[in-house]
Amino acid sequence: MADSSSVQKKKLQAFVEKVDQMKKQDKIDLSSDQDLSIAIMNLVSIEEHFIFTGAKTEKSGYYDLVNEVRELRKELLGKIVKDPEGEVWCISKHLLAASMRLMEVGTKQLGIGRKTEAYDFFQKAYDLYSLFWGLNLKIVGAGDLMKIDDAAINKHDKKKRGLMGKLGDMVKTAINCCIE
Repeated sequence: MADSSSVQKKKLQAFVEKVDQMKKQDKIDLSSDQDLSIAIMNLVSIEEHFIFTGAKTEKSGYYDLVNEVRELRKELLGKIVKDPEGEVWCISKHLLAASMRLMEVGTKQLGIGRKTEAYDFFQKAYDLYSLFWGLNLKIVGAGDLMKIDDAAINKHDKKKRGLMGKLGDMVKTAINCCIE
């Protein structure tokens, strides 16, 4: 009986092969979905800014705009998050929102010369973004989020970067936003 980490590795490998084959047949355009996911991140951020601006300025007109942006965000998120089980819809939204915020914090850290901190925030943002894709491409589920030893996927994992690292590799391989 195969352990769950070898099953997970096989699932990742099979997925990457499937995506490569679909790209060759022009049946899938994950680069568009990646662009869409970044747009969704920004829409979540716009919702937050309308709320904070309404509170800071005490102008309710900003609050009134939240619903319009929210409806657009929900429509677009539905193009990526298909048939979510449990709370995958909300988890997806929060993964994208957290990823966006971590990128912004990292950019601010970079701007004040704190490169090490910035790079750490950027990596965390990418890890969350990779988890978003892992969930929505149905590569991982809640039961797949277990680790063997600290960050190792299994005893054969030499780099010990855990599931997030493996998902990050998958995103690098399968989703190339630079393909026109």
